[in-house]
This record gives sequence, structure tokens and C-alpha cells, in this order.
Amino acid sequence: MSRIARESRCVLFDWGDTLMRDFPDFTGPMAAWPHVEALPNVKEVLIELQPQWTLVLATNSVDSDETGIWEALNRVGLDSRLDKVFCFRTIGHSKPSPEFFDYIVKDLRMDRHRLVMVGDGFEKDVLGANRSGIRGIWLNESSAEVRVGKMHKTIFGFRSLPDILASFNIESVTYDGRECGQ
Repeated sequence: MSRIARESRCVLFDWGDTLMRDFPDFTGPMAAWPHVEALPNVKEVLIELQPQWTLVLATNSVDSDETGIWEALNRVGLDSRLDKVFCFRTIGHSKPSPEFFDYIVKDLRMDRHRLVMVGDGFEKDVLGANRSGIRGIWLNESSAEVRVGKMHKTIFGFRSLPDILASFNIESVTYDGRECGQ
């Protein structure tokens, strides 16, 4: 049986202020916060991308471990939309370090050119990924600033993510019963 096409390309998402709102008045693990919310259009876009992309979380969060992150995602209905969570507590490194991204590439067994990092932090998320050979998309919801380069693009809202991902022309590849990277 053939492996589904979405296994061959991947979107890495930052967590706070990319998929879910990071409320500055709340501290500690997000799963324990009195209120959590997904950012606008996130769930709908993840549903749209899910059939063709592997979708993972890649966060620097130090307050939440993987279990806590999954619990917070569950509270807003995003847990079933993501395939995997990578966090500082598991990796032992944080963005923008190359070790953070190297760990993810090795774990996913995908070529770097098949991954795209999406985040609200230009330096940590986008340039960190770029320095590791991974394309990036800057989610800039706070200004009209556009940053575009060979390895990165800018979006101003989640709704435009599918079109920007398509513009990278990362083709979907189906592997015949083999694990990706073999």
C-alpha cells in the first residue's frame, strides 16, 4: 500500500501567537490557563492543509512539556490537526539554534527543502529556519512590514497560508510503502 502524499512535506508551526494566543497576563503551562484560544482561521486552514502536508508544532515553550502542549491544543480543538509536537523540553535546544531544527529534520526523516517553518518571530522562527536550510513564513499580524527573501515570505493572516505554501512549489511525493528518508 502506498504511503499518503502528505508524509513527504511538512509545515512546522510556532505555538504562541502563531496557532494559539499567548496571553501575557497568564503564566505557567498553557493547559492550566483559565482561558485559551486559537488564532483566527487557524483550525480551518489546518483542515485545508492536513490532507497534503504533515503538520507539526515546533515551540520554544519552557513552561509546557509535550503532554501539556497536547492538552492545550485539545482545549481549542487543534490536537487532531497536528501530527507531532516538538518542544524545548524534549529537544534540549531552542529556536533559532541549528540544533533545534537539526533534531526535527532527523526525527521526521525529511529533506530540509521539504519543510517550511511558520511563525510570528522573524528572527527565531524564520531566520533560524533559514540558517538551517529550511524555508520560512513570517506571520506578521502587528504591522504592514513585509520581509521577503529567497528563503522566506510574509503573511498578514493565517488565511493566506495555503497560497504562500503553494508558491514554494514543494511537490508532494508518494513513497511506495517506505518510510520517508529511506
